[in-house]
Amino acid sequence: MDTAEKKQKANDQYNATLIGRTEITPNLQILKVQPDENNFEFTAGQFTVLGLTWSSPSLPETKRGEYPQEKSNRLIRRAYSISSGSRWQEYLEFYISLVTSGELTPRLFQLAVGDRLFMGPKAKGLFTIDKVASDKNIVMVATGTGLAPYISMVRTLALGESCPTRNITILHGASYSWDLGYRAELESLDRSCASFNYIPIITRPDEDTSWTGRVGRLNEWIAKPDLADICQVPMDGEQSEFFLCGHPEMVTGCAEILTEKGFIAGSKKEPGTLHLEKYW
Repeated sequence: MDTAEKKQKANDQYNATLIGRTEITPNLQILKVQPDENNFEFTAGQFTVLGLTWSSPSLPETKRGEYPQEKSNRLIRRAYSISSGSRWQEYLEFYISLVTSGELTPRLFQLAVGDRLFMGPKAKGLFTIDKVASDKNIVMVATGTGLAPYISMVRTLALGESCPTRNITILHGASYSWDLGYRAELESLDRSCASFNYIPIITRPDEDTSWTGRVGRLNEWIAKPDLADICQVPMDGEQSEFFLCGHPEMVTGCAEILTEKGFIAGSKKEPGTLHLEKYW
């Protein structure tokens, strides 16, 4: 099989197009992907798969272009949470962090607008808010790109153009202020919506001297006795529920603290008041 035939075989597996990208930092990007079929349905908080073939160009500095030739046309697939609102139809949005030791993200980051890629035909996942009673407050805690499903949830509840239809607080932790993706959008909601509270927190203020906001690890903030005042919601499962998404250590640590506060981890049979999603 010659090079042209290999390229055609790879392209035959692709069913979506990259129509936009926003660089937050060199290691953080928001990708807008348009599926060939415009009837992609999902519930806010779910994920789907993105993929590229092994033969796809990769960022040269990551040196991820080497692979066995027999894998040339095979797809590398990884699951990513959808950050666009579930009522959007034109495209899906993904908030992605570069993993230099990984196989797919160095290739995704090398894509140009207009390039083709694979996107899973269905959305999956149970990390959603559809089973949370409409009169309950929701506190969403995330590190890094673990913010993505919350952006989808907030956008869906805000109908894309207004305030969320329930009380929501987002605590987002990152190393530096420039790593706080979607910050402008969330700060705007915080200013204009009484029902929405945005709390960004960074862990490396010594290297980010312009930052004047909160600092420390999310576990430390969740453990604070005045957490109810910080989040502006009651700290009991009868009135509020917690979502945790991101680094496994954060999710595990915060879950232990919240369990001590009386929140109950959910399951497939019992939704509970504490919902967990580990990102790797």
